[in-house]
Amino acid sequence: VQLQASGGGLVQAGGSLRLSCAASGRTFNTYTVGWFRQAPGKEREFVAAMRGGGITSYDKSVKGRFTISRDSAKNTVYLQMNSLKSGDTAVYYCAADRGALITSSMWRTLSYEYWGQGTLVTVSS
Repeated sequence: VQLQASGGGLVQAGGSLRLSCAASGRTFNTYTVGWFRQAPGKEREFVAAMRGGGITSYDKSVKGRFTISRDSAKNTVYLQMNSLKSGDTAVYYCAADRGALITSSMWRTLSYEYWGQGTLVTVSS
């Protein structure tokens, strides 16, 4: 599976962006798909994930502001980001794994087999 993340850009604080993660190579509707982010000088951190069946998990810093969703027909997963803050500035990566990860595994980078190239989100205050 090849993953292509897109949708990043520059937005003012309080604004919204929608990131897309398009998969090619095979259908990944049953995969667990996650979004992670990495700010300059920091480790990559978990943002949100969804596994087959629609079970989702969010980091507490984005819960209520970000929504992960899947369009099976387009083989694409989205991350809708609302009420953006300067602290959300980072390179965002999508990742996928063939397994139905348990919730605690969704949070870990090592759980994911496939990674996209990242898309930069910059939130200006």
